Amino acid sequence: MSHDMAFPYLPRQIRDRVLESLADTPVVCLLGPRQVGKTTLAQRIDPERSYLNLDDPALLAAAKEDPLGFVESLPARVILDEVQRAPELLLAIKAVVDRDRQPGRFLLTGSANLLLLPNAQDSLAGRMEVIYLHPLTEQEKRVSDSALLGMLVEGTLRPRMVPDTVPLSPAAEVLCQGGYPEPNRRPPRRARQWYRQYLNAIVQRDVRDIAAIQDEDGMLRLIELLAYRTASLLNVSNLSKELGMERATITKYLGILERLFLIQQLPAWHRNHAKRLIKSPKLHLVDTGLTAALGRLAPEQWLTEAERFGSLLESHVVEQLIAQASWVEPELRFSHYRDKDQVEVDLVIERGQDLWGVEVKRSASVQAKDAAGLARLADQAGKSFRGGMLIYTGRHCLRLQVPRCFAVPIGMLWGEEPGKTISSEAVMQALADQAQ
Repeated sequence: MSHDMAFPYLPRQIRDRVLESLADTPVVCLLGPRQVGKTTLAQRIDPERSYLNLDDPALLAAAKEDPLGFVESLPARVILDEVQRAPELLLAIKAVVDRDRQPGRFLLTGSANLLLLPNAQDSLAGRMEVIYLHPLTEQEKRVSDSALLGMLVEGTLRPRMVPDTVPLSPAAEVLCQGGYPEPNRRPPRRARQWYRQYLNAIVQRDVRDIAAIQDEDGMLRLIELLAYRTASLLNVSNLSKELGMERATITKYLGILERLFLIQQLPAWHRNHAKRLIKSPKLHLVDTGLTAALGRLAPEQWLTEAERFGSLLESHVVEQLIAQASWVEPELRFSHYRDKDQVEVDLVIERGQDLWGVEVKRSASVQAKDAAGLARLADQAGKSFRGGMLIYTGRHCLRLQVPRCFAVPIGMLWGEEPGKTISSEAVMQALADQAQ
């Protein structure tokens, strides 16, 4: 039994997709940051399956020494945990699968993105399905089946007014908690301590698996600076000046942090004829709990650090919607919109020719000018524009002046029913109750 199995368990929305893949694909690989629950999910999906963890030095040595012999000696159905530690196994798995294409044979997990390894995609093309497991979403913490992304793309959003006596959703607390299961069970001070240890462990151990770097301290300084810059346009020259590091080094380190699922670059949206669009990607840290801990932000600073909480809220909305896509509609593509007039839309969502926009505002009220970005995007996208949302921290779901666009309270992103808010304490209590 793995160490996490003793802890309370929240059902993961991606579970059905993993089961579907195991039913028709020989190799299924769950990728995501360390400590988000990949092992727990894999073991709960198939408790009978043999389990081997490549963090074990003896197993790792055997796998590296004789990859084919190692794979051939494995039981019929196996979970191989932390497979990025022995990338040599992928070619051996291909050889074994090509002799016997029985579905569901290998369930792999990895804390680094294997698809960025030179041979992985070629060697397992057509034989492996990759599924990303994100940190726990707020929807999952509240054990809700209501996915806001589904409502947006299906066009089922409707105006809803709730009484003003209903308390506002606890946005500051949610952002500072983040989605890693372990710190969610701890009081805030202990959670911040956990995030610091977590980051040190990753830089000291996982970074070495995927890249040779001499300057671990430089890597930590970079991610700390990025925590202050989450949801901003990526400017490598600027980072290089501020940290006194070479541009090439910054670029390399960003690549490593992305492979370890700690940051995400959101590309700029463009249509070929639109010359006035900014082409730089936006950079988001993948978890707001980690970002807040590194940026020393606490819920009580919601009013005094309004701008930084605005950026944190934007990263939160982007990451929650991308996570929801992994079970609602995995084919969606994501980008951001910004033009030379500084008009922007935080998230552009595309499916084929169809396009939606999402703006994020920290305030609890909405004004007509807040929809300017959505109006500009609708104009640029023309017939492709299907609608949009302005996610804010108020209570009501309201129609905006831009066609098919709504101001949506943040609670709906978390799967709360209109008129009901759930405090962070209630979520932590639910986590604790599941442990009983």
